[in-house]
Amino acid sequence: MTLVQPTTNVLAFLHSVGARALLVFALVLAIWGTYRYFLKNEVTGGFRSSYLIMAGLTVAQGLLGVAAFAVGGRPAGQLLHVVYGVFAVLFLPGAYLYAHTGNRRREAVILAGASWVVSIAYFRGIATG
Repeated sequence: MTLVQPTTNVLAFLHSVGARALLVFALVLAIWGTYRYFLKNEVTGGFRSSYLIMAGLTVAQGLLGVAAFAVGGRPAGQLLHVVYGVFAVLFLPGAYLYAHTGNRRREAVILAGASWVVSIAYFRGIATG
């Protein structure tokens, strides 16, 4: 037995656990941002930093997926699974940068909406993997 199979299993496991954690993280941020918006408040620095942490963890999650793929791991719905991942990696920072082009209340609705959208992408990525 080679070292490739256990390595693939470990990377696939970490990628799977990370995906579920990111889904929960995105849902918490979506609810938090939506709550702030409906209270007619702007998002806090804590929300912004949590959003950026989620964006960074999404990149780390993608790198785990690339590593698993490199050593032989393949998702069931290969192309679609990868598309959801690439979408999330590009969408989160794009939404963050776009949210800063208007007023602070608008930022709340954009970042909350982005969190809802990316939670759907995370879920679909899990479902196709």
